[in-house]
Amino acid sequence: MEEPLLSEQRSEAGEKESGKWSSYQYVGRTGSVLPTASLAGTEVSVEEIRSASAFSDHYPPSIHGALVSSPEPEPDPNEQAIVYQGGYGGDYGGTTSDFGRQILDEVEIRELLIDHVGHRCCWGSRPARTWKIHAVEDCNVYVGTLDTFIEERETIRETKPYLSGDIDGRDKGPELGIWELDLKSQFPVLFIPYKESQVKIPHSEHIEKCSGCAGRGDTVCPTCNANQEPGFFKENQMTQCPVCHGRGLIAHRDGSDTICMNCNGKGKIPCATCASRGLIKCDTCHGSGSLISHNVAVVRWKTLSTRKVGATSGAASVPDEVFHRAKGVQLCNTQAYQCTPAFFADSFFLNKFSSEVIADRALVPPSSRVICERHTISVVPVTRVTMSHRARAFSFYIIGFSREVYLKDYYPSRFCWGLCPCLEWLKL
Repeated sequence: MEEPLLSEQRSEAGEKESGKWSSYQYVGRTGSVLPTASLAGTEVSVEEIRSASAFSDHYPPSIHGALVSSPEPEPDPNEQAIVYQGGYGGDYGGTTSDFGRQILDEVEIRELLIDHVGHRCCWGSRPARTWKIHAVEDCNVYVGTLDTFIEERETIRETKPYLSGDIDGRDKGPELGIWELDLKSQFPVLFIPYKESQVKIPHSEHIEKCSGCAGRGDTVCPTCNANQEPGFFKENQMTQCPVCHGRGLIAHRDGSDTICMNCNGKGKIPCATCASRGLIKCDTCHGSGSLISHNVAVVRWKTLSTRKVGATSGAASVPDEVFHRAKGVQLCNTQAYQCTPAFFADSFFLNKFSSEVIADRALVPPSSRVICERHTISVVPVTRVTMSHRARAFSFYIIGFSREVYLKDYYPSRFCWGLCPCLEWLKL
């Protein structure tokens, strides 16, 4: 299964799994027939490759060898689930042990180059057939990821006015602890980036007196009783009429006066806030004097991801176009409650690389618990071949397991000197 190494955009919706677990407290073996639908974490930028290659160690040539897993035992619910761990270029869907070595020999290299040159009408095959293969360099890029799917729970207290009705208190049963709640119906797709859900905890309701009004349902009017002592108020407080300014009469330009219709000639009007009651309805309890509160469990599911990119020192000089053409191939995909480093029988580097990815596991908050982990290692195979003859030399790249040849800058046997119009439709 191959996927592009470089991607312009990454989906924000997260990766989709085939379905939900019937119980997230059980981690069993996933089928070893189907790997994940996509290669998570294989999309890397050229800058990451350049940076990783600056700190790379020597990768042994045997990295191209067959990576054969041991025979699969009977399923064990407590055992790490190995989805795929096979050899380079092997068929997905099994753990067969007949993967052949994928190291390119001289004959294969020449055949690939001759076939590539043969599709160019103005190129000669003599260098591909006769020039000496000077060097075969490993320019592979390796991507390791560890996704930790966690569930985080916390309790918050919600309060609202109590108007009437029965309450679900402790007299109806014991209040469940936050981790005793069964949230199977809320459980999301595995390794979703983020999902949050709020669930009311049963038997946690409690009625209490409103602290805003001391259970009276009303509070002192802040307009007409602003300076009163707490708990005391005066009724029938009047305010000056804003129309006649307390005169009760409206003066006209001809010197006559008429009765103010706003205050009926009294010069005073009732308080606009409380109608001179001295009290207003409590905003906290809506005048009921009581509050009902209950506990709410806030549950968050999210994926904590760790990714490591490893590249050979030779990858630093590989043209960007090569990496854009390259496809990533998944070497292993394990899923378990807690993943352990992958084991490759003939690759010390991959074992070490996997251990480093696992060691960089993201920290899990104390209020969370791990549901499942997924560990993947992918490789983007790029081989650079240098051929020489006397004082002349040229290089080309063999990309991926499809063995695509990339040769653009220089080939010693061209007869059109770059002027042939066929070069345009060949897209060299």
